[in-house]
Amino acid sequence: MRFIHLSDLHIGKKVNEFSMLEDQQWVLTHILEIIDQNKIQGVFIAGDLYDKAVPPSDAVALMDHFLTKLVERSLYVFIIAGNHDSQERISFASQVLKSSKVFIAGSYKGTIEKVKVEDEYGPLTISMLPFLRPVQIRKYFPELEIETYQDGMKAVIEQDEFDLIQRNILMLHQFVTGAQTCESEELSVGGIDQIDGNLFDAYDYVALGHIHKPQKILRETMRYCGTPLKYSFSEASHEKSLVIVDILEKTNVKVQLIPLQCLRDLREIKGTYMELTNRSYYEHTNIMDYLHITLTDEEDILDAVSRLRGIYPNIMKLDYDNQRTRSGQTMEDLAATLDKTPFELFKEFYVTQNGQEMSPEQEDIILQLLEEGDRIK
Repeated sequence: MRFIHLSDLHIGKKVNEFSMLEDQQWVLTHILEIIDQNKIQGVFIAGDLYDKAVPPSDAVALMDHFLTKLVERSLYVFIIAGNHDSQERISFASQVLKSSKVFIAGSYKGTIEKVKVEDEYGPLTISMLPFLRPVQIRKYFPELEIETYQDGMKAVIEQDEFDLIQRNILMLHQFVTGAQTCESEELSVGGIDQIDGNLFDAYDYVALGHIHKPQKILRETMRYCGTPLKYSFSEASHEKSLVIVDILEKTNVKVQLIPLQCLRDLREIKGTYMELTNRSYYEHTNIMDYLHITLTDEEDILDAVSRLRGIYPNIMKLDYDNQRTRSGQTMEDLAATLDKTPFELFKEFYVTQNGQEMSPEQEDIILQLLEEGDRIK
C-alpha cells in the first residue's frame, strides 16, 4: 500500500501573533493535490492535529474540511493524538468514523489500538499509540517501576503482541533520542522525555510525530515527517516535505520525500535600513513572506517596524545587530552615551517594536517602574 505520513499540523496556530490558518488551508490543499497525483491509498497523521487542546472553531472547521476531502477519496486515514491535542476531543465519533475508514486513537487504555488491512501483499497491521506520559502508563502496569518515558514506553511495547512474519507499522508521538529539535516544540527540561528508538526495531515502518524537523532516526524507515509549515525562525532553514511510504513485501519498504510548497515562507533577512528599503533589493525578494529582520544600523531607526511594514507587511520580529547590541550595553549605559534618559530610550524602543506611541497611561506605568528601580538601587 502507498501512504503519506503527516504530523504536527498544529491547525489554528499563531506565530508571533500572526494567525497561520490561511497558510494551513493553502498547504492542506497542496497536500490533497499531491495525494491525487501519486495515487495515495492511506494517510498517517501522527499527532498534534491542533495547536491547542481546545482549538478555535475556525481551526476545527478547517480540519473537518480536510478530513472530509480524504474520506471523499476513499482513503484509509489513521490518526493519533499528540501532546497538543485533547485526547477526549480527538476521540469524538471515532467509532462512527470507522465505517468511513477513519481510525482514531485518542487515548491509551492499556493496549495498543490496532487496525488490520489487506492488500496484494497480504495482511498489514497498523499499531496506533497516542502521546503518553509515564503517569498515564503506570496504572496499567502496577507491578513495574515506571519513572521515565523510557520505562513507560518499554512496558507498552513489550506487551504488544503481533506476527513478526507479517508487515507491521507503528504510529507514535514521542521524542526519540537523537532527534534534532527546534524552538517551536514543547520538550521536557533535561531530555527526560527521550525514548530509545531501538525499542521499535520490530516494526517495518515507524511513523513519528512531535519533532518539527523532517528527519530519519536510526534507519530510513523510522521517520519524523516534520511540520508542513515553518512555525519558528529556528526552522527558517528547514526544507519541509511530504513523506510517501510504499509498504510492499515484509522487507521492502520504500520512502520518498516530496518537497512542500507554502503560501508564505518564513525567512530571516539582515542589513541596514537603507539596504532593505532599496528598490533593487526588495523587488528581487518575496515581500509577503513572514520575516525576522535584523538591522545593522549603529543608530536605532525611529518607527522602524511601521516604516518597514510599508514594504514588508508580514514582519514578525525586528532587532538590531550593531556595536551596542554586541557589547551588551544596559539602558543606563546607552542613555549616558546618547545623552538621553532611560525613559526617552524606552519610548523610542516601544515605537520601534509596536509601530505606535505609548499612551499616557503606559508612560505613567513606565515612569513609576523606573522610579522604583532607582529607589531599590
